[in-house]
Amino acid sequence: MSPSTDAVASATHATAGFRGNDRLLFGMILGVVTFWLFAQSTLNVAPDMQRDLGIESNAMNNAVAITALFSGIFIVVMGGLADRLGRMRIMTLGFVLSIVGALLVGLAPSGSLAVPLLMLGRAIQGLSAACIMPSSLALVKAYWDGPARQRAVSLWSIGSWGGAGLGSLFGGLVAQNFGWRWIFFASIGVALAGMGLVRGTPESKAAGSGNYRFDLPGVITFMVTMVALQVLVTQATRMGWASPATIGLVATTLVFGWLFFRAESGNPQGFVDFKLFNNSVYTGATVSNFLLNSVVGMQLVSLQLVQIGGGLTAQQAGLLTLGYAIAIIAFIRVGEKLLQRFGPRRPMIWGCIITGISIGFLMPANLLLADYRTVAVIGYTLFGVGLAFYATPSTDAALSSLPNSQSGSGSGIYKMASSLGAALGVAISGAIFTALSDHAEGVRWLEGVITFQGRQDNLAVRQAAIVALGFNLLMVGVAIMSIMLTVPKVKKSA
Repeated sequence: MSPSTDAVASATHATAGFRGNDRLLFGMILGVVTFWLFAQSTLNVAPDMQRDLGIESNAMNNAVAITALFSGIFIVVMGGLADRLGRMRIMTLGFVLSIVGALLVGLAPSGSLAVPLLMLGRAIQGLSAACIMPSSLALVKAYWDGPARQRAVSLWSIGSWGGAGLGSLFGGLVAQNFGWRWIFFASIGVALAGMGLVRGTPESKAAGSGNYRFDLPGVITFMVTMVALQVLVTQATRMGWASPATIGLVATTLVFGWLFFRAESGNPQGFVDFKLFNNSVYTGATVSNFLLNSVVGMQLVSLQLVQIGGGLTAQQAGLLTLGYAIAIIAFIRVGEKLLQRFGPRRPMIWGCIITGISIGFLMPANLLLADYRTVAVIGYTLFGVGLAFYATPSTDAALSSLPNSQSGSGSGIYKMASSLGAALGVAISGAIFTALSDHAEGVRWLEGVITFQGRQDNLAVRQAAIVALGFNLLMVGVAIMSIMLTVPKVKKSA
């Protein structure tokens, strides 16, 4: 054999040795966990962080949302770079960025430097997720096939969705017993362990990756669009919806959104390939993924409701989500079995319906605190079951619809939907809750419809929570409609 043939044979042998490799899989899962379990634990410990750092509620809400925003902005870019430059290379970069971001947040001082360092650290954490999410999913597609891939996706989803489920509980326990900073110090240890497990994995790239040219116009127009939209959602109430600043943000969002679409349409080097959406299954999985992830805002609202309105600690609030964490881990492989039996459509719809029911359990903020804690436990448990039913069928449907050459960028678009959905969901839910709870008169029309038991000095907070949770219920309804319109009833063959 020639030297080039020997090299190809050697690379093929090395790659074959990593097919179905659980060490690689668990290392990637730890990378995913550094985002969902640690970075997203701020949904529960935000009040503690805000008090300790001495910052305003709007700044803290922005710090919570900015991680998902940066993940959403860059996840497709990094997915495309992973296809061209190497999926292992980009995932390793993600581990490094996760460590840097966690250090900045964990060491952020109170005072004038609190907001800049907190925002920078949270942004870097989002960028780390943008590296790890699409590259790890692309590696799952490269190294696993058939039922083995569905198992790998299920375990990967336990790290992602399960980590999100454990985030509030873990964050509350750590914040109460050790201080919230130790959440981020622990994240560093997990990232180092993940790096050790994936070390030595052969590089994986798309064929013909040498002709890649970075899509700077597309990235810039997309970033401006998303930042303007985020600022609009979080600050419009404070600035006034008819103010020149708000009108300018609306115009910026629309103009740069149109420029982004023009820059990407027909661009072979575009970081978003709109042709992927010609596949209805991929479209349904991605759109519903965006909408269902926007429901994460209900965690911010319900956990702040019991802390601000009910006086619970972060640990006590986090314990309400224990059923969520247990259910999503226990049932996520049930979603895998449902996928294998019924195809993706039915379990995706069933998962959304159960998620909607869970929000219904969290909405009655008119109850006494003791009664609300009971229904909240039920609601969070159902939330975990619903997401567990949805996760594997949706992720596998998206992955199976992607060509191998675009598995990184396509996975990036799918995970961008997750991150942007979470960012906008948290931002909108937080904005509704903050605006209405700060209003002295509360939501007047609810007083004639719902009788609020117990304390009457926290009515504005309780009313604001009902309205904000209602927004999340609406998003679930739209997600169900999107699945029904795009994902076919009959399971499609590969």
